[in-house]
Amino acid sequence: MIKRFKIYKYALALAVFLIFTAGLLTVCEFSSAADKKYLWLASYDEADSIKSRIAPPEGYKRTAEEPGSFAEWLRSLPLKPGKPPVYLYNKKLKADQSAHYAVVDIGCGTRDLQQCADAVMRLRAEYLFARGEIKSISFMLSDGKLTPFTGWLKERLIKSGRPAGETEILKAATYENFQKYMIYIFSYAGTYSLSKSLKKVKSAKEIRCGDVFVKGGFPGHAVIVADTAANEKGEKVFLLLQSYMPAQDVHVLNNPAGGNLHPWYGADFGETLGTPEWDFTKDQLMRF
Repeated sequence: MIKRFKIYKYALALAVFLIFTAGLLTVCEFSSAADKKYLWLASYDEADSIKSRIAPPEGYKRTAEEPGSFAEWLRSLPLKPGKPPVYLYNKKLKADQSAHYAVVDIGCGTRDLQQCADAVMRLRAEYLFARGEIKSISFMLSDGKLTPFTGWLKERLIKSGRPAGETEILKAATYENFQKYMIYIFSYAGTYSLSKSLKKVKSAKEIRCGDVFVKGGFPGHAVIVADTAANEKGEKVFLLLQSYMPAQDVHVLNNPAGGNLHPWYGADFGETLGTPEWDFTKDQLMRF
């Protein structure tokens, strides 16, 4: 009888241990899956995201977005705690600290490369890479040449004397090589090429997460719509992210003239959208 009781006790303890371990593995697997959305992070906490930290204005609700969409990915971007200052690529403080509402938890590199359009392109590319859509990663250079990530990888393989078939290209599509590709894009693309490769949005009333206000030029500027919300009348508001010159931390923009909407912007801005460091026209709203 005592022997049977001991066997039962050990079996029960083993069952409890296995259940606990399975639960722990599930939690770890979930955390790992969340981290894969933002590959530059060691860990991810949704409580620090744009959608958790920045509430829509009173009377507005966030627009419904498809799970796994670029829009959902953008509004879930991680923010640094509190309201830290914006730093430049060289670790110096940005001279004007009045433009930002919050700072996105993503690096800006150690060279003066990840400026305005570069940050927009990086966010788009990071999303696609995290989803495994490497064949969709492609940007136009300032000379008009389209440069897909896979094509760039193929050229590197050929130059190094290695096989450059589809299998080898896919094997070479590591995050490290993706980062090198983006540095190449930052070096030879900008607002001019970005403006030539995007499609115009007919009306600001149709604005979506992931849309871009871009003035192509030398210099020009670009900001990306990171989130949208709407009220019962269908009136929309949106949040903007930018980097700037010189290369600096990506940040959520203030809206100094926003009143009760701040830091959100109303889609009924008229002919010109004023932001802290650049003014855009309604015709400069574009889409990937």
